[in-house]
Amino acid sequence: MRIETTAVRVARGEPVHRGDLPESASPELGIPHVPGIDLSTTYGFHRSSSVAESMDALLEGAHDAPNSVYARLHNPTVARFEDALARLEGADASVAFASGMAATSALLIAAGMEESGSRPHVVAVRPVYGGTDHLLTTGMLGTEVSWVDADRVGEAIRPDTGLVLVETPANPTLDLVDLHAVAHQIRTAGARVGSPIPLAVDSTFATPILQNPIALGADLVLHSATKFLGGHGDVMGGVIACSEEWAGRLRQVRMITGGLLHPLGGYLLHRGLQTLPIRVREQQANAMELVGRLGSHSAVRSVHFPGYAGNDAGLVARQMRGPGSVLSFRVHGGASTAEGVVERLTLITPAVSLGSVDTLIQAPALLTHRVVGVDDRVSSGVSDDLLRLSVGLEHVEDLWMDLEQALSRAWASAA
Repeated sequence: MRIETTAVRVARGEPVHRGDLPESASPELGIPHVPGIDLSTTYGFHRSSSVAESMDALLEGAHDAPNSVYARLHNPTVARFEDALARLEGADASVAFASGMAATSALLIAAGMEESGSRPHVVAVRPVYGGTDHLLTTGMLGTEVSWVDADRVGEAIRPDTGLVLVETPANPTLDLVDLHAVAHQIRTAGARVGSPIPLAVDSTFATPILQNPIALGADLVLHSATKFLGGHGDVMGGVIACSEEWAGRLRQVRMITGGLLHPLGGYLLHRGLQTLPIRVREQQANAMELVGRLGSHSAVRSVHFPGYAGNDAGLVARQMRGPGSVLSFRVHGGASTAEGVVERLTLITPAVSLGSVDTLIQAPALLTHRVVGVDDRVSSGVSDDLLRLSVGLEHVEDLWMDLEQALSRAWASAA
């Protein structure tokens, strides 16, 4: 079955056209076509002993229990989104959080749960999202990080390594990481140090429609659900798809830290999955058209996009079903030209974030990656003249008209 069709089906939840009414349905009112939102913060019970069993199960990280007890432990609306996302990623489970950074923080904490109180060594590949880079580099959660190139991951693994973290396509340069090759390095290194090392992949740019890292050897898949999964710029969330063992740890972290996704967010993200395939497909078509035009514009130094001009084309074909709809490009004239382009746009919105139905642009060095040290930014390709464009659903000719006039005017002004 094509994944575009599957996404729409799983996002609707279990089919209700088989003739059996769900428990929440009323014979008089019929079967709800749209799943409801459970906003309750607490759940009543008749017997303390029976609800205590549910409490114990949820505290141990169980997926659900006969009684949800308290919203910090379990929420049915959020669980519906989690189940749908897990199916799309080919995972046993997924765990949703209040934001992508809440999910990343929980991942780092959970990676140290095998030995109580430990904080593991992390091997990571730049570039990654600026907030992730900042969290790892500051050591705020007690983790130690080794930044390496993708082909040196195995060499950096130590006996105390608890996690390898990569992002592909990477934010904001769109660099690709060969997940099969990295997974092979990790397995070899794991045999050397005597323990398996989990691979976590931030797949936000690709979405489950274009890439499924678990099928390529990853153990955990991270999404900033705020982006494409929500798709309309009106919901914030993060989610990690993984094995049930990992999910149990992550649920425990979420329960303790309180980084839960609000039920309304769970509802909106669940709904967003239904339109995800067509949004990704149409946004990608617009991006592919703009890439070629940007590449031939006199104000543009270079364009970064998976598979563009043959770059990483083979890797795109092996591990993705398309290049996506986020691109970046460098302009002549440095930071002043980049800022001039952004300021002269009239249709495209200057803003951080991405994956929305409308097109957004920003200069990563000034915003999303400002928290990354200058030397680290430059060495990983995040230069001052780089602009990141998240392409939306506007008519491509309107988008190009706006980009072309802004580029031409900004370049003329800088010359």
